[in-house]
Amino acid sequence: MHHHTAQVSWSRKDAVYSDHRYSRAHVWRFDGGAEVPASSSPLVVREPMSDPRGVDPEEAFIASVSSCHMLFFLDFASRAGFVVDSYVDDAVGVMGKDEEGYEYVEAIELRPEIAFAGDKRPTAEELAHLHHRSHDVCFIARSVKTKVTVTVRS
Repeated sequence: MHHHTAQVSWSRKDAVYSDHRYSRAHVWRFDGGAEVPASSSPLVVREPMSDPRGVDPEEAFIASVSSCHMLFFLDFASRAGFVVDSYVDDAVGVMGKDEEGYEYVEAIELRPEIAFAGDKRPTAEELAHLHHRSHDVCFIARSVKTKVTVTVRS
């Protein structure tokens, strides 16, 4: 069994706090040493309490689904004998409300644009199979209830 860790760190500093006008900026630290500035989304908490330069949890969730899908896609494409030169996904997440009226990431559309090298290139059916298989085994996609679709761009 694998264990993955992340540290989320926030400090009030000199904010009053009880007036709800405190900064939502914080830092994510990962076991490999990466530090990522984070914040609430400015779409949820207005500036200056949020920092638009920080990654917000919704963006991170969408990027996590996209990254997991891509990593499996690259592996499966390589095993099938295809050479991927580049993979760029402009993923989009859509917020919705659940039965109780709470907001959540309702849908994620992965929109990868993939460039292949060499003479061996996947057919449309092979490409769809690679994406379908990647989605089926992606740890993150299998862990959530959000509807995830893949729209291949060329």
